[in-house]
Amino acid sequence: MINLLLFPVLIPFLFAAILLFFPKKVKAQRITVMIGLLLALTSTIALLIKVKSDGVQTLTLGSWAPPFGITMVSDMLSVLLVTSSLIIALFVVWYSFTSIGEDREKAFYYPAIMFMLTGVNGAFTTGDIFNMFVFFEVLLMSSYVLIVLGGEKGQLRESIKYILVNIVSSSLFVITVGYLYSVVGTLNMADISIKLAEIGQAGIITVIAVLFLIVFGIKGAIFPLFFWLPGSYAAPPMPILTLFGALLTKVGVYAIIRTYTLFFTTDIGFTHELLMIISIITIIAGCIGALAYFDVKQIIIYNIVIAVGVILFGASIMNENGMLGSMFYLIHDILIKGALFLLIGIVIKITGTSDLRKMGGLMKRYPTLAWSYLVAAFGLAGIPPLSGFLGKLLIVQGGIEDGHIWQSIFILASSLVVLLSVIRIFIYAFWGEEKVVQEISPKTYRHLLAPTICLVVITVLYGVGSEFVVPFMKDATTVLLDPAVYTDAVFKGVK
Repeated sequence: MINLLLFPVLIPFLFAAILLFFPKKVKAQRITVMIGLLLALTSTIALLIKVKSDGVQTLTLGSWAPPFGITMVSDMLSVLLVTSSLIIALFVVWYSFTSIGEDREKAFYYPAIMFMLTGVNGAFTTGDIFNMFVFFEVLLMSSYVLIVLGGEKGQLRESIKYILVNIVSSSLFVITVGYLYSVVGTLNMADISIKLAEIGQAGIITVIAVLFLIVFGIKGAIFPLFFWLPGSYAAPPMPILTLFGALLTKVGVYAIIRTYTLFFTTDIGFTHELLMIISIITIIAGCIGALAYFDVKQIIIYNIVIAVGVILFGASIMNENGMLGSMFYLIHDILIKGALFLLIGIVIKITGTSDLRKMGGLMKRYPTLAWSYLVAAFGLAGIPPLSGFLGKLLIVQGGIEDGHIWQSIFILASSLVVLLSVIRIFIYAFWGEEKVVQEISPKTYRHLLAPTICLVVITVLYGVGSEFVVPFMKDATTVLLDPAVYTDAVFKGVK
C-alpha cells in the first residue's frame, strides 16, 4: 500500500523545483502548476478517505523508531487543513492567470506558491516540533519572495517590517524549542505529550507554554502581536493577499491549537484562561479595525483578526462543542476569506481604487458580482444556513456549557460587527449612484469571476451540507480532546 501521507508535501515541492527551470514560458508555467495542484489535491482527498476509514496515519522517516526518527502524522485536523489549503491555492492560481500580470508570472511567482504550499502542508502534517520550525521557515521564505514580487514601493516598505517581525519570531521559536527540549529531552510531539503528562504541573512548563503562545501568536496574529499584519498583507497584489490571508495566519492558529491540546494541558487553569482572555481582546481589536477603515482590503484583513480570536476562544474552552465549533470555523474561515478577497479584488479591478468612498453603483452593471459578494458576506457573518453559522453556534454553546456566559454573548455580538463591516462594503460599492469605473473587458471579467464564484459555491455547500461534514469534524475534535489517540498512533508497536 502506498503511503499517501507525504504526497501533499512532496508533490508541491517537486513541481516547485520543475517550475524553476522555465520561468519565462508563462503558458507552460500555468499548465504545470495546475497539474501539480490537481495531483496534490487528488492525493490529499485519498488521504482524507484513508484517515476517515483507518484513523490517524503516521510515517517515521528512515529506519529509526519513534521518538528518534522524524515522524509525520496525518490526523483528521491536519488532513482537513491540507485539503483546504490546496483548494484555496487552486482557485488563487486560476484567478492569477488573469490578474497577476505576466511580469510577475515570469519572476518565479508559481514556484514561490508551490514552495509556500510545501511549508504550509508540512507544518500541518509534521509530528516533530523542530520540523514544524523548519516548515515554518520554508513557507516564510516563499512568502518573502511573494510579498516583494513586482517591487512596488509600498510592497518593499511593508516587506521590511514583515521580514523583521518574522526573523524575531523565528529566533524566539528556536529558543523556546531549546527550553522545551531541555525539560523533556525529545522533539517528537507525541513523546513530548507523554513526558509532560508524567512531569505534571510545573512552573517551567507554564513559562514554555506562554513562550509558544507568543511565537505562534505572532504568526497567527493575536493581540497585541498582529500589529504587522494590516500593512504587510495589504501591500502585495490581490492573489498573494488571498493566499496570505486565507492560509498563513491559520498555520499559527493550528500550531497554538495543536500544542495547547496535545501537550500544554497540565496547567489549564492558567494557560487556557490566558488564551481565552487574549482571544476576546483579539476579537475587540479586530472589530475596531473592521469598523474604522474605509479601505476594502483593511476591512477584510481586520476580519481575519476577528476570526482568529473566535477560533482560539472555542479551542480554549476544551470541551466537545467548543472544539467542534473551532474546527468548523477554522475550515470555514479559510474558504470564506479566500472567496471574499477574490471578490473585492474584482471590485478594485473595476473601480481602480480600494477606497469605499470612491465606489458606487456597481450593482447595475455587475449584478452577479454583487449577489456573489452578498452571499459571501452573509457567510462570513454567520447567517444561517451558511458556513459561518454552525461553527459560531457550537463555540457559543461550548462557552455557555463551561460557564462563560458573558464571553459567549460577546462572541455573538461580534457577529453583528462583522455583518456591519461587510454590509458597509456592499452598500458603498454596489448601491447608490454609479461612480467612474475603469473599462474592464467582458472576457477579463468572466475569467476573474469564474474561480471566485466556484469558491463562493464551495463555501455555501460547506454550510448547507454541514451534516455530511460533521463526522469528519468529530474525528478531528476527538484527537484534540484525547491526546492518547495521537500518541498511540505514533507509538503503535513501539511502546
